[in-house]
Amino acid sequence: MTSSSGSMKEALLLIDIQNDYFPGGSMELSGMEDAAKKAACLLKAFRTSGKPVFFIKHLSTRPGAAFFIPGTSGADIHASIHPLPEETVIEKNFPNSFFKTELLPCLKEENVTNLVICGAMSHMCIDTTVRAAKELGFTSILIADACATRDLKFENEKVPAHTVHAAFMAALDGMFANVMTAEKYLSQT
Repeated sequence: MTSSSGSMKEALLLIDIQNDYFPGGSMELSGMEDAAKKAACLLKAFRTSGKPVFFIKHLSTRPGAAFFIPGTSGADIHASIHPLPEETVIEKNFPNSFFKTELLPCLKEENVTNLVICGAMSHMCIDTTVRAAKELGFTSILIADACATRDLKFENEKVPAHTVHAAFMAALDGMFANVMTAEKYLSQT
């Protein structure tokens, strides 16, 4: 699982932890500030251990997009996890962090086999990226409390953010990723 010995190499993916998802942003998520604090703890641990870190930044290019508009402060990576100049930032335009991006070649170049994934939104970019990582042969750990989402609506039913989040974590756990808390992950490394 989480081991730096042998042929396994771990990298951290910080997905879409951008200003528009925080209070005052164009698409505020439930629990984003708490998720970002956990993500910052993971980032610190990865930096301390010298393991690779990849920041994924979504830029909305589709007509009528309401958030993550290129050139706006809302699209900027949040200050709580701001990348260092030497760290890799990968821009994406789709929910899947691998789709039409340089993520896979970058991971291969670093000989990464295992991913630790966190960010937003649980039901969209996190779900899509975790499933894609599995299909590409990566072993993933998904940090549940370092992810956030929002209320959804299906027909006439409102689905609260905590229920959306729990459902997606439950669906991904086991088959697609080992889902755990930041505290549990950090206690194992």
